[in-house]
Amino acid sequence: MGTTQLLAPGPAQHGAAPLAESITPGHHPTFQCLGLTFNTDTLLSTAVAGTIVLGLGLYMARRASAGRPSRLQLIFEILVEWVQAQVDEQMGVRAPRGVVQLCITTFAFILIANWLAILPTESVAPPPTSDVNLVYPMALLVFGWVNVVSIRRQGLRRHFGRLTEPYAFLAPNEFVIQYFGRPVSLALRLWGNIFAGGLMVMVIGQLPAYLLWLPTAGWKLFDMFVGLLQALIFTILTIIYFAEAVGENPH
Repeated sequence: MGTTQLLAPGPAQHGAAPLAESITPGHHPTFQCLGLTFNTDTLLSTAVAGTIVLGLGLYMARRASAGRPSRLQLIFEILVEWVQAQVDEQMGVRAPRGVVQLCITTFAFILIANWLAILPTESVAPPPTSDVNLVYPMALLVFGWVNVVSIRRQGLRRHFGRLTEPYAFLAPNEFVIQYFGRPVSLALRLWGNIFAGGLMVMVIGQLPAYLLWLPTAGWKLFDMFVGLLQALIFTILTIIYFAEAVGENPH
């Protein structure tokens, strides 16, 4: 993603000192490997988020108890029950194998990745979901899996035949929506909110030190709420797309 610079007014304007020399959202440190460019901060924060999710899962699994469940176990059980309830409501017993596990893992990873924004390490390890190079593959994973499930459940003819409903002349429009519009919107909805949150932290960070703590603390709390909301939306939409793939017509 290209680098965008937002320059504060210079000293010559009304004699005021600039709030910031420059803000460069979307800029990532990179390295080259096999002719490909990799964003080092996104790789690092993705590894951190993945390690946290995996570590919490392994810790919870070893400490799981039917008699005295820990707080972590209770939180995990609430998440599993919520995802299972959503899947049952949308798909019932026809839920494809692995969908519940995919949605649980996706929700947990996105939530932890989004909540990395509350740490004072955004210059080194910003939320990886603020990088389109991560959210696009996540959306492609979901829609690739959805299409495989749809073809297996409904057959190749029925799968592509749905593009002609309700009118055959709308098939090109439906193709663009199904195979371009939906994956892009699923990815950009998540990316846009998290990227905007990081940008606001950068802007707030230009305030004087004696004013900085109040808006920063308030925005961090709001950012956590947005991170939770985006994880919920991504997971619910994933479930809805799988429900359509198995032949249901969810509202």
